[in-house]
Amino acid sequence: MVYVAYLLLCHKDPSGVVAQARRLTRQGDFVAIHFDKSASNADYAQIRAALRQDVRVVFAPRRRCGWGEWSLVAASLDLARVAVSAFPKATHFYLMSGDCMPIKPAHHIRAVLEENDQDYIEHHDFFTSGWIKTGMRAERLIYRHLFNERTQKQRFYWAYELQQRLGLQRALPAGLSIRIGSQWWCLRRTTLQAVLAFCKARPDIIRFFRTTWIPDETFFQTLVAHLVHSRSLQNRPPTFLVFTDYGLPVVFCQDHFEFLLQQDSFFARKISPDPKGLRWQLAHMYDSGPEVGQISRIGHRLHGYLTARGRNGQRFAPRIWARDAQIGAGRMIFVILAKKWHLGKALAQQMQNVFDLPSGAYLFDEQAGGLPDLGGLEQAPHKRRRNVRGVLRLLLMHWGREQMVICLDPSCLDILQDLAADGCQLRVLELCSEFDDETLLGHAERIGLLPTDAPRSMAAGLLPALRREIALESERILGANLPSLNVAQSNAPYSHNQQALAAFLVGYADLGQVQAITQCLFED
Repeated sequence: MVYVAYLLLCHKDPSGVVAQARRLTRQGDFVAIHFDKSASNADYAQIRAALRQDVRVVFAPRRRCGWGEWSLVAASLDLARVAVSAFPKATHFYLMSGDCMPIKPAHHIRAVLEENDQDYIEHHDFFTSGWIKTGMRAERLIYRHLFNERTQKQRFYWAYELQQRLGLQRALPAGLSIRIGSQWWCLRRTTLQAVLAFCKARPDIIRFFRTTWIPDETFFQTLVAHLVHSRSLQNRPPTFLVFTDYGLPVVFCQDHFEFLLQQDSFFARKISPDPKGLRWQLAHMYDSGPEVGQISRIGHRLHGYLTARGRNGQRFAPRIWARDAQIGAGRMIFVILAKKWHLGKALAQQMQNVFDLPSGAYLFDEQAGGLPDLGGLEQAPHKRRRNVRGVLRLLLMHWGREQMVICLDPSCLDILQDLAADGCQLRVLELCSEFDDETLLGHAERIGLLPTDAPRSMAAGLLPALRREIALESERILGANLPSLNVAQSNAPYSHNQQALAAFLVGYADLGQVQAITQCLFED
């Protein structure tokens, strides 16, 4: 039988801490609480008084904890020691914060833990995984950090720079592969006991991590991966959390309820403090929730996709280094806009074959082949996007031509407006297609929004958002007042599409050529 001892790291909201403890113990589990010493003594007294009679609740010694410091690991170890001693029936120990709430029913959490005899802890390779996005990397480990960067910034960087100048790098502990990941974990009793025994036997390891920077992301992760075989480890945290573009945790609100229930995690952090909103819904679900439906592991991608639309890649003004990079008056760029890339490529190939127009296809959207040496710009789409006009000018000069055709995804309004601001002639044809569900899901897979093996039922709620986005892209293009914009539609009469194509190719194609191309314009 599985019993969980929840280890709560808290520093505020005494009423919420009490409610969380009562919710967890009501299901037969246990709770150990660490309430930060820097928090109010009155708040701590309120928690102690409210939970005094609950034999399933214990308290760890209070410490003053600081972000990025060893004190957070020390408080977690205190909680672990107290809980292991006080709760001999506990089979698992789950570290969480006071901002966490369950997103699965209690019976489901126990069933999963009982079925999978594993530890849940994120533990990627510190040096090769790319888990750290910004800031210090190896410097976290090879230098000694005696001051807190947030509260003693001047001393922190003074000590860091002094060690750099003097070459005071230190070696990593022999025999340990440093791992990194989320600080929230769920460990089996045998694993946590092994970690505590290792700490007692190896004070040198404690000394090392005591002066590393942000050790809560490396200490337990490294020791667990060292002590437990990889087959017994789930390389992911049991708590679902998402960070914003500014590195802050996303606060989930009431309209995230269904979204959270679908995630392959047990708890989520952080939850809006409104007691009558999402917290009430999740508390009710935890106590008496039904059987869990379809769950997934794509919550981070879905959240990023649905919140970042309209921000990512939206560059409406030329970058400072691109202002003088003109394609040039007298040159002409034919732009084919098509969400179905194979249709855009097919038309570009026809224009190349029939009218001898060089084609760059989707050179700003994908890794294009056959490009000449452009000083490194040819190597990747993100490099070519840095100076769109300059890339096209270089290609025209290389080919010795005055016209060319390119394809763009309709989401690339920034590139279109950049070209429209140039002195060149611009002709644009948008191929608007209808999309069935399978095509939309294929599009979601292509852009990395859905894994290729994801159940189709999982993405049902995503389809309306995808359809709205595609429609909005066309509306934005129409509202941009681009010169010589022509639109062909898969559900429009043949005569309409013929007229649009004729205007797009005026001066290049005769009537027979336009008719022949129109007939196969939307052939999948």
